[in-house]
Amino acid sequence: MPSSVGAFMQGEAATWHYLVAAGLFALLGAIGHVCRAVFNVLPDRVTDRPLMDLPLSSGYDLPDLLFGTEYDDAGYYRLDSLKNFRISCVLTVVGGLLAMLFSPGVSIAVAWLIDSGILWIWNLLLFRLHAVGLL
Repeated sequence: MPSSVGAFMQGEAATWHYLVAAGLFALLGAIGHVCRAVFNVLPDRVTDRPLMDLPLSSGYDLPDLLFGTEYDDAGYYRLDSLKNFRISCVLTVVGGLLAMLFSPGVSIAVAWLIDSGILWIWNLLLFRLHAVGLL
């Protein structure tokens, strides 16, 4: 990161940064849920026995076994499962917030990204209003 960017970064993330980050992490979990279901070429479940699928399948892991991820009859990750959606979003939000809580560098970087994103949206709004002639 350039030194000029680091000079404008704040020392720590505020509480509202964590709330906005939780929403962004939930959105990232939803995108991950859709990508896992849509772009999965091979089935995650090869057999009907979960303990056999752990060593045989590259898409079926221990968290899938522990959290009870749902699959269709052919062994593919179910896109229409609300349970799979909830698991994906909750794990992403919890993982992201824990990373922010226990790593000051991550929390500062996420706070800077949120602040930069809000500033970018505000500048875009002002530019559009100026282009239309309202400003």
